[in-house]
Amino acid sequence: MRKSTFKRACVIIDQRDQTEDIAKMATATQQRPTPLLRATTDYGPRRLSPSRQPRDEENWELRHGWEEQYNSEEYLTILNSAFYMYYTDKRHDTGGEPKQEDHTHPSQEWRMRDRVKTVFAGLMLCLNIGVDPPDVVKTNPTATLECWIDPTSPSSENTKVMERIGKALQTQYETLSIRTRYKQFLDPSVDETKRCCVTLRRNARDERVLFHYNGHGVPLPTASGEVWYFNKTYTQYIPVSLYDLQLWLAGPSIYVLDVSHAGNVIQNFDRCVEKHEAENIEARQKDPNAVIQAYNDNIILAACGKTETLPTNPDLPADLFTSCLTTPVTISLRCFVLSSPLPLAVTLKDLDKVPGRLQERRTALGELNWIFTAITDTIAWNTLPRTLFRKLFRQDLMVAALFRNYLLAERLMRANFCHPTTQPALPVTHTHPLWQAWDLAIEMVLAQLPALIASEEGGPHYEYQHSSFFTEQLTAFEVYLSQGAPQQKAPDQLPIVLQVLLSQVHRLRALVLLSKFLDLGPWAVNLALSIGIFPYVLKLLQSAAHELKPVMIFIWARILAVDQSCQTDLLKDNGYKYFLSVLKPEAGIPVANASEHRAMSAFIIAMFCREFHQGQVVSLSPDLFHACLGHLNDLDNPLLRQWSCLCISMLWQNFPDAIWAGIRVSAHKRLCEMVVDPVPEVRAAALHALTNFLGIPDLTEQVAQTEQAVASTVMIMTSDGNSMVRKELVVFFSTFVKRYENKFLVVAYEGLLDERERLQNSNVKTGNGRNGCGGDDDFEHSPREQISRNSAHATMWKYLLIMSVDPHPEVAQKAIIVIDYVHMRLLASALGPQAMTVLENLDQLGRHPKPSHQPSTAPSPKVVQPPVLSTPIQNQRNGSYISLGIKRTASVAAALKHLALGGPPTVDPSTSTVNRSGAMNAPNQQHRAAGHLRAQAPAEWSRPPDAHDPTSISQTYQQAKTPNTRGYKPRNPNEDLVLPLKSGFYEWSIEYFREPQMKPNEPDEPGSDDYNSRLWRRMRNEKTLSATQPLKGLAGTTRWDIASGFINNGSQPMKMCFHQFEDHLAVADDRDTICIWNWQGSTRLNRFSNGNPPGSRINEARFINEDDQALLISGSSDGVIKIFRDYDSEKRVEVVSAFRGLNDLVPSNKNAGLVFDWQQGQGKLLVAGDVKVIRVWNAATEICTNEIPARSGSCITSLTSDQVAGNVFVAGYGDGAVRVFDLRDKPATAMKKAWRHHKQWITNVHMQRGGMRELVSGSRNGEIRLWDIRMDEPLRTIMATRDTLRTLSVHEHAPVFATGSDRHNINVFNVNSAFLNSIEPYSSFLQHNRSTPIASTTFHPHRMMLACAALNDNHVNLFTCQDRRSTVLEA
Repeated sequence: MRKSTFKRACVIIDQRDQTEDIAKMATATQQRPTPLLRATTDYGPRRLSPSRQPRDEENWELRHGWEEQYNSEEYLTILNSAFYMYYTDKRHDTGGEPKQEDHTHPSQEWRMRDRVKTVFAGLMLCLNIGVDPPDVVKTNPTATLECWIDPTSPSSENTKVMERIGKALQTQYETLSIRTRYKQFLDPSVDETKRCCVTLRRNARDERVLFHYNGHGVPLPTASGEVWYFNKTYTQYIPVSLYDLQLWLAGPSIYVLDVSHAGNVIQNFDRCVEKHEAENIEARQKDPNAVIQAYNDNIILAACGKTETLPTNPDLPADLFTSCLTTPVTISLRCFVLSSPLPLAVTLKDLDKVPGRLQERRTALGELNWIFTAITDTIAWNTLPRTLFRKLFRQDLMVAALFRNYLLAERLMRANFCHPTTQPALPVTHTHPLWQAWDLAIEMVLAQLPALIASEEGGPHYEYQHSSFFTEQLTAFEVYLSQGAPQQKAPDQLPIVLQVLLSQVHRLRALVLLSKFLDLGPWAVNLALSIGIFPYVLKLLQSAAHELKPVMIFIWARILAVDQSCQTDLLKDNGYKYFLSVLKPEAGIPVANASEHRAMSAFIIAMFCREFHQGQVVSLSPDLFHACLGHLNDLDNPLLRQWSCLCISMLWQNFPDAIWAGIRVSAHKRLCEMVVDPVPEVRAAALHALTNFLGIPDLTEQVAQTEQAVASTVMIMTSDGNSMVRKELVVFFSTFVKRYENKFLVVAYEGLLDERERLQNSNVKTGNGRNGCGGDDDFEHSPREQISRNSAHATMWKYLLIMSVDPHPEVAQKAIIVIDYVHMRLLASALGPQAMTVLENLDQLGRHPKPSHQPSTAPSPKVVQPPVLSTPIQNQRNGSYISLGIKRTASVAAALKHLALGGPPTVDPSTSTVNRSGAMNAPNQQHRAAGHLRAQAPAEWSRPPDAHDPTSISQTYQQAKTPNTRGYKPRNPNEDLVLPLKSGFYEWSIEYFREPQMKPNEPDEPGSDDYNSRLWRRMRNEKTLSATQPLKGLAGTTRWDIASGFINNGSQPMKMCFHQFEDHLAVADDRDTICIWNWQGSTRLNRFSNGNPPGSRINEARFINEDDQALLISGSSDGVIKIFRDYDSEKRVEVVSAFRGLNDLVPSNKNAGLVFDWQQGQGKLLVAGDVKVIRVWNAATEICTNEIPARSGSCITSLTSDQVAGNVFVAGYGDGAVRVFDLRDKPATAMKKAWRHHKQWITNVHMQRGGMRELVSGSRNGEIRLWDIRMDEPLRTIMATRDTLRTLSVHEHAPVFATGSDRHNINVFNVNSAFLNSIEPYSSFLQHNRSTPIASTTFHPHRMMLACAALNDNHVNLFTCQDRRSTVLEA
């Protein structure tokens, strides 16, 4: 089965041979046997052919001593390991929200809620033996057998033969339904018929009555549908109208008419029923309380059409239709012998000697009956509409048996020139190809019959050879499954698989194949349930067979994932104990992946307890808690951990007894430990369980302390990198807020007072005093002592305020709902008038005029400035990966103003910005940029090169559309605010068991569209690599001055990034806009907003998963990381994930802001900037796995790392230092080397992905240094410019780098210090200014192409080192 969603990403195997300028490895590595390999990208060395050895042998080895490492066996093993694509899991596609159509349960039609049984049967035999009816002319010889008895035999007495025939008919019917009570009526009169029918209906009540009519001794039915009976003296035939017959029998009834011209009855039946219905309506109108009879739901089986006569073949029984309906195997054997074109070794008399009984499937006769049932069921399943099939073949045992046998009757009667008819009408089935399988089964039995007869008579012993029918059909079903069920076509063999479950010989194989079918999805489960599988799998829960456990667990998991109503069935037969026993750790499961089957068992128990109190009661036991808590330690199976948490969640949901039982075993404490689990689904599941933990009605002090301890523990998850976890956390917060609503009203009110006090102090400092605030009485509450200070409720409230400005829109929306709810309740509470007073004070304070030093573009006095809380929450760090420090909260004044007065909340863009980074204090930015300056160093040296550039005003932000997440829906302002919020995580988790787990993913399935697309991309990647590798030697000796493109970006380009293989160029401006360009055609593919707030900018933009379908990752100076999918499409672009990479940043378009480096091979994101730590985010787990001290008071301006092993990374600092870190060591000792040769701000530091792995750093004073991490001194020092160095870019493979200065020129060097050329970016005619600084430069990862842009110019220039007509570049 498929692995858990922990790392279920698109796997592309990589041999990772890299650049052609590295000597060929001594030991050749074999490619893994997979049809799809990763392209030879830049994450490993590429072996070089002998004919392409480098000419210059001097220093031809990898830098940093990595050549020996890359040739080691350990590294070669890593190269052949699986390579993962990131942010492509289901949780990223859906955001943890279930599919819309899965919110409701599917229809429950398969249960047949209106089940009706045939409880009474009247067998009417009108034979009048010895007297032929006047309108019937019989042939000579003619058919005489009635119920396989010959009434014309000389040895038969007329008085006894009728009784024998009646008894034989009842015996034949009893093989169909033993529980039906039969009544024989032999040559009845009209009065007897009436009395019989009335009695049957009275005794049956609302159940079905069977009316069997054999009219071989009476005249044919009339054209009006009348049937004939006798008078009391048998001297006269008396007709009985259909109207009277329906009046006596009423409904529901089933009519079996074995008489010539039987079609006349069907033709007139509905007309009489309509007449009865009209009379019922008239009776109701006269008397609403009148007792009426029902005449609907009738079934008719007629032997022939309205003008047809029954067969008179003397070799066949006279009641051929009845024989087909009641003795199908016997009549099939006889007809096969009679119709066989080849001579057989058996006679008609030998047919009575077929050994065995119908009920014994291991005998010849029983196996034939078993095969016949499977074939007729399958024919009906494949030809009848589903609703009609369930009504006729699954509602009533008697009706199902009659209609199965009717299919045979249609085949045999048509062979004798009769056309049986039914009501309801059935499609033609006599030509179905499965009848050939039935003939083959009969032939195989008849071929063995002489030997079987001889063995029974004392001859040689002969062992019956069983039919291969079921084995062949299971093989056919297996072939169907191997094709993947194209277009969800129902398999023909499904009813046969159901019959095979009755056999112990084939049961295990049938269950395995059935489980594979159910794995195809809910449509397959619904098909299996409609065919009638449920009673079989429910009965098998009583089996003690050990080998059936794995497959039974799998089948039941799929059933419960689609239909939760099976809870009562599990309770009724104690079936739930089957799964409780499996869930115990000591229980043995005969399968390799026992943990996954235990996860399914936990899912089954969770579904059994979900919203089903009886299930919770019977499941509650310490053993279940111990089992689930024990499985939380299974680090190898995150699915088991996830469903162990959800099982506990469903067990104690709204069930206080279970919560107390969990407290006694410290279940809540163990769940709190799961908040740092490496799998996001497990963390969300633990939060789901802890949310349902908040449910004890008696809120004592002990309960409150326990719940507050839980709340304090989970608060650290506000910094979780996964949006699904944070959404679940908001649901937890909403439940906690609802439970302690009064306390949160106080917290919100005191927060309001804090903001008023802060604004008052702020106005006093700026010289505004309290003018216009209404007098001293307005501030009677200050100073004061806060009731909620240092409480868990106040802390949670501030976390909620922070989450209301979460970078993920769905998380922010949910948090805003909680905050708005508290505000609404506050205004409606006893504190409402005081809150209104404080709100008015805040409004007045916010309308004070700005100080004289403020810009002249001050906003209107009516604009309210969102105040900021001044006191941060101090939390102790427990050594976890998430920072617990909170530096700011969002404002509540504008929201309260909106709720109270109905006015829109407004924000002063010139003085306040909603800070998404979570900081409360805004320290002096220049001081943060400078850090701890070195002694005697001018402050200018530690400032960024663009420190004096003009900044963008807030009005220029949000000029493009901001993408949202896939499941985001705007909030309806008219909806009532209701707490607690509803979580969709459990429904989303159920979908795992509704999705195929056995078959490969679509991209891994050869021949699929995704597979072919991936294969094409790989070939394109290989072509790009093979075309660009030979140019690397040329790049280091040739001028880079061939113009190859000119793009008008529309805004100032500041950060640019080329896609490795697509013709995509991502350009981020100095604000929040990202443009995606096709650089080949100079066409813009998309333009969208990153969503960072005014006053901040985009610091980094990179492509990830470039070998396949790439994603775009951006980092902004407010500390937020965002990942976009379909970035090149205006309609489809959307946010995959968004989180705060750094919590302590202040939004700014100056200083370092946020810098990051992405390691595709390791799935790590290194994040640093204006903070004192370097954070390592794991893309697979979406948590910060490491916080490495920056070891400097200065900011980090640049990050780069080894893209192959991913262990070593290098950081450049604002004070000119360059430090080398090793992730394999503890954070305290991770720094391995510090170079302080640079004295000024590090513009950039970069390590090549390929080539020689050159490590290049550049400072703002123009110094470029090349390093080897093993050495204390630089390898080379190059003075690239005497002006300020604005940009430094290094080619990933070629030995060249480019520098941009503030003099509008770009210098290109090779790594041997050789100056190649200088270029100036072109500008438009009106904007041409040769003194503007260079704003951005970047190399294409593989092609010999350089993109550059100048400040105050919206254009991007592309240059190459070779003419554009080169076939290399065109490739």
